[in-house]
Amino acid sequence: MHLSPVPAVAAHNMRLSTLRAVFALILREVSTTYGRSPGGYVWAILEPAGGIALLTLIFSVGFRSPPLGTNFALFYSAGLLPFLMYSDISGKLGQTIQFSRALLAYPRVTFLDALMARFLLNMLTHLVVHGLVLGFILVMQQPDTTFDVSKIALAYVMLLALGFGVGTLNSFLTLAYPVWQTAWAVLNRPLFLISCIFFNFEIVPQPHADYLWFNPLVHVVGMMRDGFYPFYQPTYVSVIYPIALGGGLGLAGLFLLNRYHRDILDK
Repeated sequence: MHLSPVPAVAAHNMRLSTLRAVFALILREVSTTYGRSPGGYVWAILEPAGGIALLTLIFSVGFRSPPLGTNFALFYSAGLLPFLMYSDISGKLGQTIQFSRALLAYPRVTFLDALMARFLLNMLTHLVVHGLVLGFILVMQQPDTTFDVSKIALAYVMLLALGFGVGTLNSFLTLAYPVWQTAWAVLNRPLFLISCIFFNFEIVPQPHADYLWFNPLVHVVGMMRDGFYPFYQPTYVSVIYPIALGGGLGLAGLFLLNRYHRDILDK
């Protein structure tokens, strides 16, 4: 008895259709987000580089050395770069359905295609920017440190899981309740101050440290600094926490979008 090859062919064609849709959406994102000129990409580099330079200038005036090592730019890049990556990915994913509303009318384009296109483009953009910024710091300032690539990669896994989960759930909430986009922007602002960008978690006194521990970005930044500084051992870091939180939020967002996004768009 021979099985019909039709289902296998249909599945293969569906995968190709999905890949084509995601690639087309990425090209659209490139032209609309960064423009057709190099200026958009230049700004993507200048924003984090300028933030690191400003923090370096301000704190180097008031302090002799950063909380870790001797290089201010390296210390603040380990906190600011992950924070900006999380903020951008979660923010961009949260606006996916509104941005691609017209394209979702086509049966070959799904909300998951739109989410993956935005996620992949912003992930790759930030990874390239991070490489350029860190490369500049290493070449120009030559800090005395050795990177642990495995720990840095693990920090990115934690970061990407969290950003995708938060952004996917926000994509539904923003679609269902438009005021959520403004409310989330307001609620998200204090994260810049409480995500250990300017300080190490170990200096936070009790009981505030117990509350701060529940900020998942604290664990991402701690793991990133563990990869930047071989002598730093952040025992407070939980790898599972931000990944599990991001996974749970992402599954909830995907379920809600799959169940309700078409009904909301058709209204």
